[in-house]
Amino acid sequence: MNAPQQTPVPAVFANGAPDAQALVAAFDAQKTTALRWRSSTADERIARIRKLRDAVQAAAPAIRAAAAADFRKPEVEVDLTEIFTVISEANMAMRRLKRWMRPTRVGFSPLMAGTSGRIEYQARGRCLIISPWNYPVNLSFCPLVLALAAGNTAIIKPSEMTPHLSAEMQKIIDATFPPDEVALFQGDAEISKALLDLPFDHIFFTGAPALGKVVMAAASRHLTSVTLELGGKSPTIIDASADLKAAAHNVCWSKFMNNGQTCIAPDHLFVHESVADKFMDLLRERLGQVFGQDDEARFRSPDLARIVNGRHTARVRRLLDDARERGATVVAGGDVREEQCYISPTLLEGVPADAAVMHEEIFGPLLPVIRFGELDEVIDRINAGEKPLALYVWGQDRARVRRVLDQTSSGGVCVNNTVVHALHPLLPFGGVNNSGLGSTHGEFGFRAFSHARAIADTRIGLVKMFYPPYTARVKRLIALTLRWFA
Repeated sequence: MNAPQQTPVPAVFANGAPDAQALVAAFDAQKTTALRWRSSTADERIARIRKLRDAVQAAAPAIRAAAAADFRKPEVEVDLTEIFTVISEANMAMRRLKRWMRPTRVGFSPLMAGTSGRIEYQARGRCLIISPWNYPVNLSFCPLVLALAAGNTAIIKPSEMTPHLSAEMQKIIDATFPPDEVALFQGDAEISKALLDLPFDHIFFTGAPALGKVVMAAASRHLTSVTLELGGKSPTIIDASADLKAAAHNVCWSKFMNNGQTCIAPDHLFVHESVADKFMDLLRERLGQVFGQDDEARFRSPDLARIVNGRHTARVRRLLDDARERGATVVAGGDVREEQCYISPTLLEGVPADAAVMHEEIFGPLLPVIRFGELDEVIDRINAGEKPLALYVWGQDRARVRRVLDQTSSGGVCVNNTVVHALHPLLPFGGVNNSGLGSTHGEFGFRAFSHARAIADTRIGLVKMFYPPYTARVKRLIALTLRWFA
């Protein structure tokens, strides 16, 4: 008998990283659990999800404190974008899991008379969840809820850029699951690389498109399925018929929530020239109402998170400096305090097309505003770039809104709103091409973590009529089949 195949041990990691043997031991131990969980019942899966939900609820004060320590994230934003999203995803899964797990019956063609068909949703097995730093609890535990709903085990690798939140998530996972069910490993890119070398059954990655390509290449070595939540430059169109006040208030919220560090935040605005002056006045007015009327008041505002670290602050500052050097005008904000990882909410006009801020994903509190006359020029500019993760259209003229929807492609769309499609539990969330691959949320996430297994159950097999030898009678039957049943 051949000896069982052993998972290769990765190279030893840098000091302070998890023990390499522990990482591989958790991966190996999860194989037995994954095989056992493949036939787990809905009630068993719901019990696991409930444990996770209750642990997150109990840890809410610690999560708020950790988010404040990592990048001074306001408590309200933590509650809405981190804690609420996980609890909502868990509650949705617990309510609907039995329906999601139910086999789907399919019809049959005349040739398949005597054979019934159904689709059963089978757990993929061992899953890897790699999450980013901007919403670490949300983007680690919401995929985990769906992985558990589908009957999988999981290893989570959170970002090292938010160490306090990663430490709290470690406590939650360690107290809730043994490592042969769910494990979490902290560390830098070397940990991610070592995990990507392992033959997981599914990888769920959230991050930048460039890193998504690395993950997809690594997955290809094992033919591992992937869900990629990436990003891109999500445009927002303020058309002439838009409710300008509502749009200004909404954009101010969604763009500067988490200080712009959101993959679906409005990246840049296209504002119709006939309403641009009025809209900009409303947007500047709203910035003052929400965050303060001057630089010092905005710096002291309790409602503005900080940029996550010095490296990212310097990156956003370079985008701002480059835009200014190329002729852009700062019409609001522009205050930079690099040592405090602070850049104020900043509105830019007159940004030239070759400025870096018009090509790189901003992921910070800079908002370029482009005035337009004809809708076609906006559609052409959107189609000239990569397909965005989100597209936002403000306008009461439904025919013009429809034109935008029909003539562009994006992961998701909001009409007369922004970002809320990501909070809608019954809508799929995901990108397209450069902005992502696959969908998550609710049933769509359950399907992503499941294999749709086709089952044909035969009682009367008509296909035997076509067995060889291919006599004249068989040929006549095939000819009749092509004529009448194809």
